[in-house]
Amino acid sequence: MDARPGFHQSLALLQKELQDMGESVEDLIFKSVESLAKLDEKAAVQVIKTDDLIDDYLTTIDELCLRLIALQQPMASDLRIIGTALKIATDLERIADHAVDIAKITIRFAGEELVKPLEVIPQMAEIAIEMLHESLLSYTERDVHRAASLAEKDDRVDKLYSTVMQELMSLMSSDYNRNRQLTHLLFVAHFLERVADHTTNIGEGVIYMVTGKRKDLNV
Repeated sequence: MDARPGFHQSLALLQKELQDMGESVEDLIFKSVESLAKLDEKAAVQVIKTDDLIDDYLTTIDELCLRLIALQQPMASDLRIIGTALKIATDLERIADHAVDIAKITIRFAGEELVKPLEVIPQMAEIAIEMLHESLLSYTERDVHRAASLAEKDDRVDKLYSTVMQELMSLMSSDYNRNRQLTHLLFVAHFLERVADHTTNIGEGVIYMVTGKRKDLNV
């Protein structure tokens, strides 16, 4: 018989909020890069507006975590689960901020044409979104191996980031407007690289939650 039904119900609610938040953030990253590739200003504006929803998720999860700690007398292993959830929510909020950063660049490009079609940047986004999905599964399933596998995908994002940097730098010229756009595209690649880093942070949190040991996945 479950001696702490209230605790487990609250924990299930926490995990559901976290999963919903994660899915919303995945969607934001996808839509922000898609808005850039299509120079869709309306879609970019919608990404920026949706960021308020992500902030609401963070507030809700913060309150749930504090309530669990204050009212349910969690054990040490429970505290790791709760603390990891709060850390994941914080990383998700920062990832959403990067989606907003990309959307703002789309708006800056309003009325322009891209110097060249996006190729590598969408690849970076695809891997980053896959990483985010895997990291959240690793939390709900307590899967250390799935969490550790994020390191290999992060390496792939880093390599693509280097490719983008070399490619865009080679296109620099004496044309100010061209260079301005190329510089902002470099920022986009950097934001996606940071998304991947935040996702490995989630994986590290899961490994600590399950094993009680810290492992650096972002090396």
